[in-house]
Amino acid sequence: MKMQTSRKAGFTLVEIMIVVAIIGLLAAIAIPNFVKARKTSQTNACLNNLRQIDGAKQQWALESGAAAGASPGSAEITPYLGRGSAGSVASVYCPLSGAGALNGYTINNLNTAPACDNYSAADHPAKIQ
Repeated sequence: MKMQTSRKAGFTLVEIMIVVAIIGLLAAIAIPNFVKARKTSQTNACLNNLRQIDGAKQQWALESGAAAGASPGSAEITPYLGRGSAGSVASVYCPLSGAGALNGYTINNLNTAPACDNYSAADHPAKIQ
């Protein structure tokens, strides 16, 4: 006579606990890196927008013959932001402020670089010299 032994397929509690521990360890490593990468990309986007605004100010000054202390408004620099004669300020905003034309930026006069209203030396060091 043969004895039949039935073995049920499945995972033991120890195996499941090991897998959960490994997933938790990987998440503990990945989440801080994701937060740091997000912060860095927001700062880089803000810096690029500031450079774009500064370039538009300088181009406006050259073409209009503005004095050194003149302060252009958003309407004056709009044609120099983007393609075509219409330009667009809709896509130029600080990622921390949310969408909106030039939202989060102060244009300043020609002698002063544009500034981000959300500047923070530790969290959002977007500043052009």
